[in-house]
Amino acid sequence: MIQRLLIGAIILLGTTVVLFLYLPKAPPPAQQATTGEVAIGGPFELVNSNGETVTEEILKGHHSLVFFGFTYCPDICPMTMQTIAAALDQLGPAGESILPVLITVDPERDTPEVMGEYVANFHPRLIGLTGSIEQVNAAAVAYKVYARKNHMEDSDGNPTEDYLMDHTGLTYLMGPDGKYVDHFGNGVSADEIATRLKEVLASP
Repeated sequence: MIQRLLIGAIILLGTTVVLFLYLPKAPPPAQQATTGEVAIGGPFELVNSNGETVTEEILKGHHSLVFFGFTYCPDICPMTMQTIAAALDQLGPAGESILPVLITVDPERDTPEVMGEYVANFHPRLIGLTGSIEQVNAAAVAYKVYARKNHMEDSDGNPTEDYLMDHTGLTYLMGPDGKYVDHFGNGVSADEIATRLKEVLASP
């Protein structure tokens, strides 16, 4: 009886060792779990409406609201710009430290001149950024933004040269260090943005 128990224990121990050595190990925890930081944002090099090269440094030293869209957008983009502008106006002088930024996902049509004319319709502090396709794609990747051309079809169902852009509709709130703080989804109200901004500005 004792011998059987001893043999069983040896078999159990051997099985445990084999499982430990040869079963696949769990992957290490993601960076977000260890650092508490969300991997949204990062270095970029784009062009403003004056044709000047700008980098992520423009986001430093103050809070920023960053949205990726395009000037030919029929609804979501202009509505979002209007909402951001209304939220900043609600804050009054307190909102003057917040920089609103529109980064195009359609650099082929959104030239610096086009971006300048577009952002002027919404808020005097709104900055429009564009660049080469490669520069814009790099910025989109840094912010985990999805963007893709969606060509229009003619009456026979064939694709045409005209297109809209399918893209992520989030507005990112970035901190004075240029890092992600929060985000707002499509359809958020100006009141909701203003309330969240007041909380952030009041926090130490």
